[in-house]
Amino acid sequence: MANIEHLQTVNVPASKVYETLTTAEGLSEIWTNELIINNQIGFINEFRFGSNDITKMRVEELITNKKVMWQCIDSDPEWIGTIISFDIEAKNGKSFITLRHMNWREVTPFFRSCNYNWAIFLYSLKTYCEEGEGLPYHKRKF
Repeated sequence: MANIEHLQTVNVPASKVYETLTTAEGLSEIWTNELIINNQIGFINEFRFGSNDITKMRVEELITNKKVMWQCIDSDPEWIGTIISFDIEAKNGKSFITLRHMNWREVTPFFRSCNYNWAIFLYSLKTYCEEGEGLPYHKRKF
């Protein structure tokens, strides 16, 4: 199994990062504005990236201001069954977010593309939390 891992430092308290990762307002500003979400264990969050591209993530774990974990139950076949987690560590008014996208069956071109796009996701999270404007899917030009 292959995993994607990234670390991002955000100059805001963990509560801001957690709120961004668990609310429609936050996720619409950093990932996609076409979504249905609820920060409740077992809920199936839906994220759309264009008319035919839907990703469904079941909320597996929520630890306030510390952790968000989803399991992909519907998306590109390479994503189904993978786990996405965001571990948030607070220190001196900053948040250190470790993103892990785990349990990929193999390293493929799509895996590599997703690795890049998760880095963009974390950049979007950082700019939204620090400056009030992220870079969600519908605003990207690449």
